[in-house]
This record gives sequence, structure tokens and C-alpha cells, in this order.
Amino acid sequence: MSSHVMLTHRTCYRYDRPVSMGPQTIRLRPTLYSRTPVLSYNLNVQPTESLVKWTQDALGNQVACVECADQVTQFDIEVALMVDLTPYDPVADAAICPEPLREEEGLTPQRISKNMQSLIGAHQVLAAQDPLDKIKALNQVIAQRIQYQRRMEPGVWTAEETLQRATGSCRDSAWLLVSVARQLGFSARFVSGYLIQEECAEGKITTLNGDLHAWAQVLIPQKGWIGFDTTSGFLAGAGHIPLAVANTPQDAAPVSGVLDCCKAVFDVFMQVQHLPRQ
Repeated sequence: MSSHVMLTHRTCYRYDRPVSMGPQTIRLRPTLYSRTPVLSYNLNVQPTESLVKWTQDALGNQVACVECADQVTQFDIEVALMVDLTPYDPVADAAICPEPLREEEGLTPQRISKNMQSLIGAHQVLAAQDPLDKIKALNQVIAQRIQYQRRMEPGVWTAEETLQRATGSCRDSAWLLVSVARQLGFSARFVSGYLIQEECAEGKITTLNGDLHAWAQVLIPQKGWIGFDTTSGFLAGAGHIPLAVANTPQDAAPVSGVLDCCKAVFDVFMQVQHLPRQ
């Protein structure tokens, strides 16, 4: 089967009255350092009269700034993305990306709670001497202790809240790993992206699933930036397509901006399909 995959992602916002929108920031394009090859990419925004300006930040994020001159009752974003999901070794030739922005240092918690001490003091984490093995062990412990739940409300819980609840969304557990890795002296950052997974039955691939997802990247000495998926406990691989990396979850949000006070609803459509071999 071909490793080329097409992902279509639509987000449609509807407002109960005409509203004025401030600039909208869209972070839905793979970063320059994505290890999954991007074969084609297209972003469409409605209303079509919207002005779209692309910029690139210090961490290699490709960001679209959208401005609407008139009041709108709807705002639609569509991404069409073709990628090559050929597997690769997540550790070999890890991406040597720019260093985190320096304000990361001020985000490291000053006090280690009992819950965090318990996490850092887990046998698997203490026993690991190699830096990569230590973060891999920490990633697996978080996946074991934090039960996944799908949360639709915005925002990310603090590391302590996630530990106290022992549950959380992918973004909550990813931020937990970032926070704990920083406590251990590692540079770490939050990642928002697409996750494409294959479902198999009787040894055959039956369907492809795609979704927005969050994970963590940690800078491993002599290795580079390596992705850790706290939901599965595994390393991030070809199916993990980073759209934004940032020192805080807020700076990696897929869509952010301001608009007039109103009632808004939104709908999301995601489709992934294998492309036939050429």
C-alpha cells in the first residue's frame, strides 16, 4: 500500500450575528522541521476576501495571520495536506532545531510538589541513567498514571492539577511531561499537530484516523529534539506531524484571535485516505 496520505481538515465557525474579527492566527501548517515529508499543502479561508499573510517564527513555525475587513457571520478554515508516512527511526538523526526561547527558564516550577516528587521518584525513572532512557521512562510512567480523557473545553491544566486528577487530555499530559522534564534540567517544549493512525483488523489496514493531537519534545544531549507522546507512552513517529512547537501551550494553539462578543458554534471535519501508487 502507498505510504502517501491525503488529510483534509475543515473547521467551520458560525456566529449568531455579524461580528468584527481581529487578526486570527492559524497554526495549521507543518513546521519546517517536521520529519514526516510534506508533499503538498493548501490552506483555504472563507470569507474569500480575507487577507492571509504567512510568517515564520524563531522556532520554525509557519503561521498564517488572517484579517477580515468586513463583519462576518461565519469563518471557515480548510487544510489539504499530503504527506509521506514512510516509517523512520525517531532517535536516529533527530532534528537539530533552534534552541527554545529563553523565557522557558522562567516557566520552570520553583517548588516540587509531593505528586511531582512521586513521578520523578518512580523506579523506572530513577533507574535510568542515560538521558534518553530517563525521558522515555518518564513518558511511560505518565501514560500509565494519567488516564486519557477527551476534553473539548479550551485551556490546559497545570502539571499539578493533572497529577491530582490522574486524568487529562493529550495536551494536559503533554504539558505535564514538559514541566517535569524542565524540573530535571532538560529543555522541553509543547507540540500541537496532526496524528494519523492506522487501524488494523486481521492483520490488514482497514481505516486511517486523523485528529489534532498534542505531545512533547525534549532536547536530548547528542541526539537532538525527540518527540514523546504521553497518551501512548511511545516516541512520536511518522504519524505525528507537528504544526506548532512552543514554550507554552497557549503559543501553540491551532487557531487564536479575538472577535466581538457573540454566541458561536463550530464544527470540525477530518478525513484521511491513502493515495494510490503512481
